[in-house]
Amino acid sequence: MIKKQWICHQIVNLLTKKQTMFEKLFLLVKNNAGRAVIDNPEIPEKYHEAVINEASSSIIEVLKSQMETGKIKELVRFFQFSGFYNKSLVSSIVNKFANKLNKFYGVEPGEAMHTAKLLIPPVMEEMVKESKNAQNKDFGLSNLLSKLSGNQRDMSGLVSQLSVA
Repeated sequence: MIKKQWICHQIVNLLTKKQTMFEKLFLLVKNNAGRAVIDNPEIPEKYHEAVINEASSSIIEVLKSQMETGKIKELVRFFQFSGFYNKSLVSSIVNKFANKLNKFYGVEPGEAMHTAKLLIPPVMEEMVKESKNAQNKDFGLSNLLSKLSGNQRDMSGLVSQLSVA
């Protein structure tokens, strides 16, 4: 009985930690959403939170896709070199988010792209800064990559190895 409770406790902790990182990403996006989303007359107020969720999920989807397609080294370099290394990564996120704005919220393509360009680059810049902050374990690169991989393995050894390369 005690072992079963311990396992349940570990699962809850794991889910809480995973949720925490993604919640922090949502808050990071929300804190940067002023001009791009909140003050944007093209996005009705009733959709603000949903659009912020779409921006967060676009970031997660593209980062996860990088990992799934074997581009972990590029992802590590992106975070190591303040995001300047791989501008195509940010462009991919911008495009994904702009497409969602157009498809799901009826925002015209030009305005959707403008909105995405206003929001995504500053969020990614801040995410890179947060990943380098030793105080912020949730956005630490090893933790971030582990969460994106579904916590299938500890990525700290791989990150250390790729950081040296």
